[in-house]
Amino acid sequence: MHIGLGFDTGGTYTDAVLMDMSGNKVLQKSKALTTRDDLSIGVRNTLVDFDKELLKKVAMVSLSSTLATNSIVEGKGCRVALICVGEEFEMSMPVDVHTTVSGGHDLEGREVNELDEASAREFMASVKGRVDGLAINSYLSVRNPDHELRLKKIAGEVLDIPVVCGHELSSSLGYHERTVTSVMNARLIPIIKDLMDSVKKVMKEHKINAPLMIVKGDGSIMSENVALERPIETILSGPAASLIGAKMLTGMNDAIVMDMGGTTTDIGILRNGHPRLEKEGAMIGHRRTRVMAAEISTSGIGGDSRMVVNGSKFILEPIRVVPLCIAAAQWPQLLPRLKKVAETTSRFSPESLDVRNIVQDTEFFVKLKELKHVALSKEDQALLDMISAEPFSLKEAGLSLNIHPFAFNVSKMEELGMVQRIGLTPTDILHAEGSYVEYERAASEYAIAHQSKKMNMTEKEFIEFAKEKVIDRLAEVLLRKLFFEETNTFDVDEVGSDLMWKAISGRDGLDFGCRIKLNKPLIGIGAPVSAWFPQVVEKFGTDLLLPEHSEVGNAVGAVTGSIVESMEILLKPSAGEGALDDPSCALFAPYGRFEFEKISEAEVSALEEGSRRVRERALKAGADHIEVRSERIEKKVGLGKGYDGCILLERKIIVTAVGKPRQFAITESATE
Repeated sequence: MHIGLGFDTGGTYTDAVLMDMSGNKVLQKSKALTTRDDLSIGVRNTLVDFDKELLKKVAMVSLSSTLATNSIVEGKGCRVALICVGEEFEMSMPVDVHTTVSGGHDLEGREVNELDEASAREFMASVKGRVDGLAINSYLSVRNPDHELRLKKIAGEVLDIPVVCGHELSSSLGYHERTVTSVMNARLIPIIKDLMDSVKKVMKEHKINAPLMIVKGDGSIMSENVALERPIETILSGPAASLIGAKMLTGMNDAIVMDMGGTTTDIGILRNGHPRLEKEGAMIGHRRTRVMAAEISTSGIGGDSRMVVNGSKFILEPIRVVPLCIAAAQWPQLLPRLKKVAETTSRFSPESLDVRNIVQDTEFFVKLKELKHVALSKEDQALLDMISAEPFSLKEAGLSLNIHPFAFNVSKMEELGMVQRIGLTPTDILHAEGSYVEYERAASEYAIAHQSKKMNMTEKEFIEFAKEKVIDRLAEVLLRKLFFEETNTFDVDEVGSDLMWKAISGRDGLDFGCRIKLNKPLIGIGAPVSAWFPQVVEKFGTDLLLPEHSEVGNAVGAVTGSIVESMEILLKPSAGEGALDDPSCALFAPYGRFEFEKISEAEVSALEEGSRRVRERALKAGADHIEVRSERIEKKVGLGKGYDGCILLERKIIVTAVGKPRQFAITESATE
């Protein structure tokens, strides 16, 4: 038996699976709440009931996580210095210290200005001890990386910190995006190291002596050493793992994959057995990167989404709160207080208020941490002190502190991560309904009893109404994703919105209706998606696949992925020779710029050297039984009407190495 252990650390839950890799069979599985302050606690909790003897036999551990994505969005990371060569950076993201020195190349890879090594060396010496990572980005380094490589060598002499070069992360044009990517990468190195150290700590406790792999944003996996060099490639790793897990659990090659977690719903497309990738590079925190990752649509709708009732108005807000059923299981003292709330009817808040500032008697707050650099009002500091040990509602805090509830700026403290909100969620709806009960059901029932009164509904009517709102929202984000696949835009105009909501509601307008039928099945990943997705697919006349173990599909994808390393090499004919059968050309690759008398010779060189390098990278990433594939893509322009032939503008050679993790490949070959 060849055993693998997969983890997925999501925003709400950490999942784990123990798998027999020889038959892709799930042996054991579990879920535990993610512990954001110390991820090792959540990881450790997933293994409590696992067979200890099986754990000792684990041959590989693989991890997917939203940590890199969340860290970028939240602006977290280490101190980074940036050296730009030949072009200023727009500074669209914060950098601790930076400089620009002379140098850079043109589109043909020729040196535009001599590299100012002296200024760069002086800058490096000045930041020694002040930063934890260095990013180097030279103008058009993808056409000639010489200046970046020279500065990296100098950095190795002057500094003892990780150094990241732009050309190492992307072969695509786009100086600004490449610089953003290299800075992000440098910032993430210590964060990813802490994550891997947390997992390795738990592995050691369970005597698991196996290599640790990390899922990349395209769904493939890499070794921990490679992840430390290129942590930026782990962005969107969790959603990508769900696509790989969906394929493994169902055997489907073409499908829509919808992964509903506690915090978000992620939607991706499987085409020909592979995740569809974002060709322009993943967008993270509204910034374009040059990282190849699965094209994922992420929406703030999950099991822990906040439900607000203000008067008779119902709002489903894209903010994560702790479900009341989970909070009451941790703090039983909330139950009698919720019971008291259930017997009352509260007034509505002014509609002019931001929705996050609406005061609800069914919502409570608990302190997470205190930030010394944040100035708080005396009212907010008093609230923070009061909720340091257990949760209180703003109404309770206001009565105790003699402060009006509207005086507390909880939305600010919430955004800064100082407090955690507890409130009514879709998870509570399912608990009250009885279709999914894992925590304290009574807490959910009390909250619904209170909120239903405000809407002049029975509790049963409120549950059905709230479920319909969640299902309609899921249907909306699904359609918007599919609209994007067809049109490359998320914008829906007034007419499009009308048609979309006619299709979702199933209700006709004055003169016409609208129905939309999906031509691919939908695979549901997450727990408990069986409560939501059947009604979603019913609206669109397609099949729903809810495979066994779908609730831990991300962890399954984490441990069943392949190792993939790819390289693009560009061949450009010399000026005026594009119409010749075998023109002279320049070769542009991550390993340098070279000239050839014939493009046929350049292509042979590209295939040989590119194959050798991607094979080496795949070996370093932990692969064995490696298969190297190549693809040729040409750009041509016709000579016009009345002329034969065309002009070759460029030829791109893409070489890709694919293999399974070495420990499984070796074991399998030994038993053949």
